[in-house]
Amino acid sequence: MFASSKSMSMYTSSKLGQLWQVLTPLLNALVYFLIFGVLLGTKKNIPDYVPWLVTGVFLFSFTQRSVTAGAKSIGTNLSLIRALHFPRATLPLAYTVVELQQLLVAMGVLIVIVLGYGVLPTLSWLLIIPIVLLQLLFNVGLSMIVARIGAFTRDITQLIPFVLRTWLYTSGVIFSLASVTEKTAVVQENPWIKNLMEANPGYVYVELARQALIPKYVSQTDPQVSMDQPGLLWIYAVVWAVVMLVGGFYWFYRAEERYGRG
Repeated sequence: MFASSKSMSMYTSSKLGQLWQVLTPLLNALVYFLIFGVLLGTKKNIPDYVPWLVTGVFLFSFTQRSVTAGAKSIGTNLSLIRALHFPRATLPLAYTVVELQQLLVAMGVLIVIVLGYGVLPTLSWLLIIPIVLLQLLFNVGLSMIVARIGAFTRDITQLIPFVLRTWLYTSGVIFSLASVTEKTAVVQENPWIKNLMEANPGYVYVELARQALIPKYVSQTDPQVSMDQPGLLWIYAVVWAVVMLVGGFYWFYRAEERYGRG
């Protein structure tokens, strides 16, 4: 209920209201398409580039917004924390659920875009359910980590946008990570860099969603733009979700009695 009320109140002061849940990620995707897809030509050799790009922007924005909201979840609710006794972990959890609700709305728009580009539904589309659930668990754990840091170090909210922007550019959201690494001499000389980039959770959940929704993207091999070991991606997705959820909750809970003091 807390998450639902937060979601409803976010856009009450704007004329378009809840439409901004869809317009914000769509406008971001449009900007990335014009700059990277058209001007820099990253859409070359990537089939169905617009659905490919929008999928990446929507999925990564889910994590991006969860982290940003989580970092402020304690500081913006100090009066509530000091007035009531309740598990403090419900705050970053609730803010992540808010972002999940917005993602579900955006996913409806994404399906329309994918269908509009002639991509026919397949059974692989059902995989988007466990992908989003795993990403949700990962986001909850990560939000709890930044929530504890943000509760005692408010400067983290100023640093997070720069960290998230760097993470965005290294996660293959707006360009093919595989094709870029194949053209980079440093990566070719050090294969561990490519392995590290492919294990990046920002890349993992986005790549899995693309492979589930756009079969043509998976089948393209010249140049290779998708990871050739999808089974390993699923292992990464599960490991990241479990480790981050358990580790994040433990890290957050250790400071349970300190939140709201001072």
